Amino acid sequence: MGKSKSDINRRQFLKNGAVAVVALGAVGVGANYLKKLNIENAKTLLRPPGAVNEAEFIYACIKCGLCVQICPIDAIKLATISDGLSYGTPYIDPRKQACDFSCDAMQCIETCPTSALNFIPFKTAGEEAYVAYNKANPTPGPDYNPIAIQAKAMKANTKMGLAVINHKTCLARNGESFKGVPREEGFEGIYRSPNPKRKERKASPVNDHAFDRELCDLCVTECPIGETAIIMEEKIRNNGQSRWRPMVLEGCTGCGVCVMVCPSTPDTIIIEKLETA
Repeated sequence: MGKSKSDINRRQFLKNGAVAVVALGAVGVGANYLKKLNIENAKTLLRPPGAVNEAEFIYACIKCGLCVQICPIDAIKLATISDGLSYGTPYIDPRKQACDFSCDAMQCIETCPTSALNFIPFKTAGEEAYVAYNKANPTPGPDYNPIAIQAKAMKANTKMGLAVINHKTCLARNGESFKGVPREEGFEGIYRSPNPKRKERKASPVNDHAFDRELCDLCVTECPIGETAIIMEEKIRNNGQSRWRPMVLEGCTGCGVCVMVCPSTPDTIIIEKLETA
């Protein structure tokens, strides 16, 4: 006898139900996998300036890519599918291209439509610096530039991460000199040198800058923040010999310029991500 229509429908229902269970299980496994990836990658993905804490950032960021489009040096990239729930969110790889603050206006933060990159602390820092300067200088000179005053305060208020130096591989710590361009042939990273003699208005290729130093100190001299972020510190050994090494200070913003211009390999400097409250 042939199978009745009701038997076929019943079997098809059970078959579909089994497929659904398997599919839901696969989704569950996939979700757990993505969650695991997100937790692992969140520890290392360096977010752009102004990023709120990672747990909030993942859901506040709508993956619009505006911060990527507006960055004048292409420092901001979008995470790939291998980064789990971070997929499509912005991050910076400072060894390839650091944030050198050459936009002078924290444009990535200003353009964020959801406050995943929170501009309020920077706005407050700029306003306070402006008020403090005018209070200390009631009659400003001809070089008075209120925008520059606020921009400097805004940069200093950035806390993306903290530079960490491996002194075992640091050229300066080992008393080594450096001569030449910082990075390998074909490196495409750019930055705006803080050297006042260059007087650059725009970022230029890292390897357009040749150096000749008796003691390597590029991480210090090329820092866009300056001596509040990193200095060369002298250490006297037990035998009385003097050694110099770079010392990272509280003013470090985690911009990663020191990472990008460091000529040593393997990488001597990394940026440890900092979480906001």
